Amino acid sequence: MGEPTGAAREGVTSAVRPDPQTGDGRYPVAWLHIRAPQGATPSAWSVCLCGRDQRAFGTGRVLALITEHAEHRDRCPLRTPQEGRTAA
Repeated sequence: MGEPTGAAREGVTSAVRPDPQTGDGRYPVAWLHIRAPQGATPSAWSVCLCGRDQRAFGTGRVLALITEHAEHRDRCPLRTPQEGRTAA
């Protein structure tokens, strides 16, 4: 009396499978999140693992942040190793 019936009584077996995706060694470093809802003020957020964290509100500022984010990709210390570079 009061015993569960069906699958709950017998238990469900589970198997943990290895991740079928094999990585190629790349991983995300920087993200650019843009929101432009219809009839509202657009906003953007640029964040990078190197510490960059900037936000912009309004069309002009969002467009400027998009440009800055693209430029940051070329000079980010996490994407361009500093070894072997000479100081200016």
